[in-house]
Formats: sequence, C-alpha cells, structure tokens
Amino acid sequence: MALHHQQTDENTTIEQIKGEVREFISDRDWEQFHDPKNVAMALASEVGELLDIFRWVKSDDSFNILSDKDTYHDVQMELADIAMFLMDLATICEVDLTSAVMEKIKINNQRYPIEKARGIAEKYTKLAARSDKPNPE
Repeated sequence: MALHHQQTDENTTIEQIKGEVREFISDRDWEQFHDPKNVAMALASEVGELLDIFRWVKSDDSFNILSDKDTYHDVQMELADIAMFLMDLATICEVDLTSAVMEKIKINNQRYPIEKARGIAEKYTKLAARSDKPNPE
C-alpha cells in the first residue's frame, strides 16, 4: 500500500492511514501482539510521552515551547505514535472513527449547548446545574 507522494491531512483519508498502519504491523508479524488491551496500553503510554514534553511547563508557555524546532518535532512524533495506535485500535475493535467522532460531536452539542457552555470550562453535568443561570458575557 506504500504511498509515494507527500501525504497530508488534506489529501489522505483515515482509511488510508489505517491501511498503512496495518501493513506496517502485518509486515512484521506483530498482529499476534496487537489485541485491544495491549494496543490501548501502548496508546496510553504514547500519550504519557506527549505529556512528558509539557511537564512543568506553565500553561502560558505551552505554545511558546513549540517554537523550538526540536520540541516541535518531538511533539509531532509523539502525536504520530498516538495516531498510529489509535488507528490500530479502531481497526482491531472495528470502529469507524469518522462515524464515532461525528456521533460524539452530536452528543457533545447536546451536552454543551453554546448558550450554556460558551467560555465556561466545566463538565456537562455541572452545566446542567447552571440551567437557570445565564452565561455572563
């Protein structure tokens, strides 16, 4: 399946990425190790590696550290690891990511209506309790 031209978010589908990840795994006979538990754990480990880059960085500085090209590259590579394990897990679990994301956005639109959630970083269960309080703007 090897893709030969420059692949970007704009010209590559999720299905193509899933195929590349599956081919990489298959070529190495690693399917035997890739069950939902192990891949979920690998995914969590990669998220931990991404978090490590931002550890002890003040929130205000978290964008600034990305201006360092080595740090930016580290973030890029950790996000790639996360994406690859996510694609693998979705394939193993037979989850259509686009359908799942669109369904979740629909649910979140109901949980976080604009008129209650705009500018407020609270979980939807707390927003429900604010139903009688207008959002200050």
